[in-house]
Amino acid sequence: MPVILLVVIGALAGVLATRLMRMDTDLPTAMVIGVLGAVVGGMGFRFMMTSASWVGAFVLALLGSLVLLWLWQQYQGRR
Repeated sequence: MPVILLVVIGALAGVLATRLMRMDTDLPTAMVIGVLGAVVGGMGFRFMMTSASWVGAFVLALLGSLVLLWLWQQYQGRR
């Protein structure tokens, strides 16, 4: 999958993930979290399956974003 497409999917997933978790973040932060989530999700997807579709990549990017947001909330609460 082209890198640009992964970045776009990750950014969309990050924005959606921040809204699902009702987090008040700015757009660039949500997009960065989504792209990082896409990397995490993409590694998990490649580990589990040999072929990928954009739907699967989006779902895993969303799940990766949700996990990173949860971890970020845990970190912010300890400050």
